[in-house]
Amino acid sequence: MIRKIVFYTRIWITILAPFVLICLPSNFFDNGESICLSKMLAGMECYACGMTRAIMHFIHLEFQEAWGFNKLSFIVVPLLFPLWLKAFYELRGKSLPGMLGRLT
Repeated sequence: MIRKIVFYTRIWITILAPFVLICLPSNFFDNGESICLSKMLAGMECYACGMTRAIMHFIHLEFQEAWGFNKLSFIVVPLLFPLWLKAFYELRGKSLPGMLGRLT
C-alpha cells in the first residue's frame, strides 16, 4: 500500500510540476540567497548553480536570461522532457515505446 502511495505521489508531482512552474512568474526564484553547499562552504560556484533560475526562464521562453544564469539548462531541459513523458505512460500502466522506453 505504501509503495503505491509513493508511486502515485511521484508520478503526479512529476506531471504537475511543469504546469505549476509555468504559472509562476519567470523571475520568481531570481531573488534570495543561494542554498548551494559549494557556494556556501567553499565560495565557488558549481555546475548546477543557477539551474533553477535558468530553467524557469527557459520554460517561459526567455532564452537569453536562461543562458545568463546557466548554460547547461539548454541540455538539461530537453533531457527532462522524456522523463515527463515517462510519467504519463507509467500513470497509464505502460512503458514508453521504442528506444526511449529502453533508455528510461
